[in-house]
Amino acid sequence: MTVAATPARDRTGRTPQDRGRPVLSRFRLPWRVVGYAAVLGLGLLYLLPFALQLVTGFKTDPDAAAHPLALLPTTPTTAAYQRLFGLSQAADGVPFLRWLGNSALIAVLVTAGRVLFDSMAGYALARLRFRGRSMLFGFVLAVMAVPGVALLIPKFLVLNTFGLFDSYTGMILPLLVDAAGIFIMKQFFESVPREVEEAARVDGAGVFRIFWSVVLPMARPALITLTILSFQGSWNEFTHFLVSTQSGQYETLTTGLARFVSGGLGGGTQYPLKLAAALLSTLPVAALFFCFQRYFVSGANAGAVKE
Repeated sequence: MTVAATPARDRTGRTPQDRGRPVLSRFRLPWRVVGYAAVLGLGLLYLLPFALQLVTGFKTDPDAAAHPLALLPTTPTTAAYQRLFGLSQAADGVPFLRWLGNSALIAVLVTAGRVLFDSMAGYALARLRFRGRSMLFGFVLAVMAVPGVALLIPKFLVLNTFGLFDSYTGMILPLLVDAAGIFIMKQFFESVPREVEEAARVDGAGVFRIFWSVVLPMARPALITLTILSFQGSWNEFTHFLVSTQSGQYETLTTGLARFVSGGLGGGTQYPLKLAAALLSTLPVAALFFCFQRYFVSGANAGAVKE
């Protein structure tokens, strides 16, 4: 009968096979379980306000005031959504559809303008050689460093001087170009191989033709990233609309909800109505992000590695 030899152990009780392994390797699985549990707990804690927002929209006003943190409504009702969409007979209606229409119109036009103009400006700074290009790019970076609050009074003065105050033109025109978008597109265009443009130039293509037909189709991840950021920024814009408009017909979701929350549209808490409106205002941006998040991540990393 052959007895297997017992591996020699050192003073710490480890065998030669264990000496190359970390001491804490045997505790790796319990620590991993603890880590996953902590991440799951933080995720649930982060989602709790959204769950409360969703549930409160189906509560009555007394139920929401008496049980604000309850995750199940006592008597479910869709009265808040009926008032938002004009299906209720309540006298104090909320112009939610007008807010939604203004926000959608402005977001679509601003997004289209930023994608076009930021792409053209980014390509010019990345590829065209002209005097003052470095200084111009420095100005773009400087604009990104200026707080938006510092520009509120100059914006109002400029819009009022040119007769653009309280109009759709004054709401849209100053937002058509974005310094951050120019920076994103410039960084991406610099990662495009120059050989592609040189081949198109040999075939007789001009600068705009190379940009529009050759380089721009290659920039789809960056364009999708810019589209998401532009739509989100214009949809959630508040301070610019606050100083560029005065009439109620130009109110967007952000300015309308701000007036609603401050008590400008009826008294009482009206938690179900306010949270239902806030929930509906976040759905378009959330849907856009989740549909294109894969392109958003790849576009955000574009230009980070150059050949």
